[in-house]
Amino acid sequence: MAPILSDPVFYLAAIPAVILVGLSKGGLGGAMALIGVPLMALVVPPVQAAAILLPILIVMDIVSLWAWRGFYDRRLLAIMLPGAMLGIGIGWLTAAVVTADHVRLIVGVVTLLFFLRWVADKLRKSERVAGHSPAKGVFWGTVAGFTSFVAHAGGPPYQVYALPLKHDPKLYTGTSVIFFAVVNAVKLVPYFALGQFDATNLTASLLLVPVAPLATLAGAWIVRRMKAEIFYPLMYGMILIISIKLIHDGAAGLWGW
Repeated sequence: MAPILSDPVFYLAAIPAVILVGLSKGGLGGAMALIGVPLMALVVPPVQAAAILLPILIVMDIVSLWAWRGFYDRRLLAIMLPGAMLGIGIGWLTAAVVTADHVRLIVGVVTLLFFLRWVADKLRKSERVAGHSPAKGVFWGTVAGFTSFVAHAGGPPYQVYALPLKHDPKLYTGTSVIFFAVVNAVKLVPYFALGQFDATNLTASLLLVPVAPLATLAGAWIVRRMKAEIFYPLMYGMILIISIKLIHDGAAGLWGW
C-alpha cells in the first residue's frame, strides 16, 4: 500500500478538504473550494492533491447536477462554454510553461478589482443588472477554463461574468453547476495525457468519494433556503476571501512570502 493511503494524517487533511469543496459544489461559494485544495496540499504535493481531487469533483458534479436539475441559463452556457473549451486547450498546451502561481496571482488581482468595483457601485447606489455580452462571456469563459485547468481557480473568472447578471440564487447555482461539470469532465482528457493519474491517486480518490455526495447535498440544502439579499452579499464576501487567498498563494509561490 502506498504511504499516503495508510497515513492517518493524510485523511485528517483530506476529509475536511473534500467536505469544504463539496459544500462549495453544492452552491455555497467558491472560497471553500480554494481552501480545500491547499488543505490537502499540506500533506501531499499540490499537483498530487489536484489529481486526487479531480475524480471526486466529477462525483460532486453528478450529485450537483441532480440537486439543481431544471435550473440553468441556456444563453450563458452557450456563450461561456466554447470559451472554456478554448481555455482548457490553452492550459494543456502551456502546461510546461505557465506556473499555477502566476495564474493564482493574476486571477487574485482581477478578482479583487471586481470586488472593489462592486463596493464602489454599492456606495454610489448605482449597482446595475448586466445583460448578456457574447464578447465578455467568451473572454471570461476562456479565462475560467484556463485557470481551472492550471490552478483549479476557474470560479472567480466565471463569477466576474455571471454575478452581475443578478440571477435568482437557484438559477445562478444551477447554471454554474452545469458549466463546471462540463469543464471538469473535459479536463479529464488532458490530465490523463499529462500522466496526472496513477494507482495511488485514484485509490485515494475512491476512498474519499463517500464524503463527497453528503457535503454537496448539504451545500445545496443551505442555498435553496437562502434569499437573494443574503446570497449575493455572501457571494461577494466569498469573492473578497478568494482574491486575498489567490494573491497570497501566488505571491508566496513566486517570491517566498
